[in-house]
Amino acid sequence: MKKAFKIRELDCAHCAQEIEDAAAKVSGVNKVRVNFLSERMTLDAEDERFDEVLAEIKKIVKTIEPDAVLEA
Repeated sequence: MKKAFKIRELDCAHCAQEIEDAAAKVSGVNKVRVNFLSERMTLDAEDERFDEVLAEIKKIVKTIEPDAVLEA
């Protein structure tokens, strides 16, 4: 399944890259891209684990960028 999300309050390109790198390592992720300028994340993950993967990525976002909010 592939979906796009808005990441509000993303402060810098370096943080966006860190989020992308960490999210790519989550089990079940096929591909993930984080665009700092558009504040968007595109996630392609296994259908049966998508919600679990998304929950893990939300935790990653909060760890790297505490003020950021990942919106569906």
